[in-house]
Amino acid sequence: MHATLPLLKHYRFPPIARARLDTLQVNLGYKCNQSCLHCHVNAGPTRTEMMSPETLTEVFAFLEVSRVKVLDITGGAPELHPGFRELVLQARELGARVIDRCNLTVLEEPGQDDLASFLSSNMVEVTASLPCYTEELVDRQRGKGVYEKSIRGLQRLNALGYGSELELNLVYNPQGPSLPPPQEQLEADYKRILGETFGVRFNRLLTLANMPIQRFGSTLVSKGQFNQYMTLLHEAHRDENLDAVMCRSLISVDWQGTVYDCDFNQMLDLPLSVHGKKRLKLSELIGRDLEGNPIAVRDHCYGCTAGQGSSCGGALQPDVLAA
Repeated sequence: MHATLPLLKHYRFPPIARARLDTLQVNLGYKCNQSCLHCHVNAGPTRTEMMSPETLTEVFAFLEVSRVKVLDITGGAPELHPGFRELVLQARELGARVIDRCNLTVLEEPGQDDLASFLSSNMVEVTASLPCYTEELVDRQRGKGVYEKSIRGLQRLNALGYGSELELNLVYNPQGPSLPPPQEQLEADYKRILGETFGVRFNRLLTLANMPIQRFGSTLVSKGQFNQYMTLLHEAHRDENLDAVMCRSLISVDWQGTVYDCDFNQMLDLPLSVHGKKRLKLSELIGRDLEGNPIAVRDHCYGCTAGQGSSCGGALQPDVLAA
């Protein structure tokens, strides 16, 4: 695996600072039942990193005191963590909106037969990965048979009210080193094709740029495409996207309880810093106001500000054509 952090200092991304904290994003670990080429977490079936019960208790404490509006649960496949359901229940009891970043195929994993009904009964929003609407491209990126399992997962969620009464969003990633196409146009294509072919319905399509880090970044380096991709991101940067990037209102917590400005910084080991102190645990931030705190940036941040912009919530400028 090629390290990309030393390569991310060429263009000097503009300095940005935090706004008011709104979202707590918790990475429960890197274990996943899939191993995808574009995965910036480098997750997979052989990964063993999982959040401990003690760290999970710190997450509960932070949720209770901070009263953040949104809990965004990710991984790996976060549902494989034994404390996933308790975390959902605690957050919902506190009135938080809960998002599960689901790969869909986990719904068919052993022991997860009731996962879909658990999510629906607790009104958990599902943000599901489906990098294309065709079987060939999905299986090429995520593994043979993933498309069929994903469609079955979507149909199961639809039967429980997802895509109508309950929020179900899909996530698109480009197949290679290019920017996502215009989100609204691609969403219309997804809805038409998945609806006509499989009767699948969903609320929104979220387009995300591939980050030049971890597995995808290493692949770019191996193919001699890293510098070309970074030039594309830098030249497509739009200043107006800076005010809407997710790191301004979100903090990301890794499986060990360390806090980062975003999930991408977590994968690069660029921890959040407060008054010069780095590698803070979530428990150390209880009661702290982070508004105005500088955000750790490197050139990978252009992946969030290029073209339409890209964040955990999809494009930042849906009406802007991608470069």
